[in-house]
Amino acid sequence: MVDRPLIADHWAIVPAAGVGARMGGERPKQYLSLAGRPILLHTLERLAQHPRVAGLVLVLHADDAHWPLPGFSCAKPLHHVVGGASRAASVLVALDLLAGQLPADAPLLVHDAVRPLLHASDLDRLCALPLDDHGCLLATPVADTVKRADTDGRVLATLAREGLYTVQTPQRFRLGLLRGALQAALASGQAPGDEAQAVELAGFGPRLVPGRRDNIKITTPQDLPLAECLLAAQSAGGDHDDADTA
Repeated sequence: MVDRPLIADHWAIVPAAGVGARMGGERPKQYLSLAGRPILLHTLERLAQHPRVAGLVLVLHADDAHWPLPGFSCAKPLHHVVGGASRAASVLVALDLLAGQLPADAPLLVHDAVRPLLHASDLDRLCALPLDDHGCLLATPVADTVKRADTDGRVLATLAREGLYTVQTPQRFRLGLLRGALQAALASGQAPGDEAQAVELAGFGPRLVPGRRDNIKITTPQDLPLAECLLAAQSAGGDHDDADTA
């Protein structure tokens, strides 16, 4: 049996309009250094190097003074647009751009700017699934015991972790479906935390796809040294596929 070449049929949207207040740095967290290079550069390179990715749309803050990145080049089409007041609004700007170029059923990926350790095997697994109206996203089963706290910060209850997942990106949807879901959510005054929640609010149930645990999101200062260690492990060849089964 002869393997068919992979088709570059997915556009990737990277929302990078946030200011990263929780990092407390002098610049947005996507521009902080990871192994001597901006986090955003790692993220864009990993997406652009994958054979299923046809092009990228980078969503920037209107006052972004750090883009373009010195020395960065991309062999695939790379558009950049100015984002909105929220993640949902920013992604919608990118979708509006692509809606003028692609059919409504075109497959799209949305990936956090500060997830620079995305592994090709996760993208392989995500893009290999047949894409329906529900879409799909990377996620990992919750491994730690989960507590619910009261308003004083005391334990109110211990939650059963069976069936609980922590969500990652990329998240994968059809262009028209995601665009309509975000438009409806924003029009009704809702603020979905991610693209999957917007699709859920529209009445769909996205599929959870097992992802690697090293696909971390850099959110706080403590995450940077951890990301450095994980990046070094991947570079040293310790990047075997260890995704949890769903």
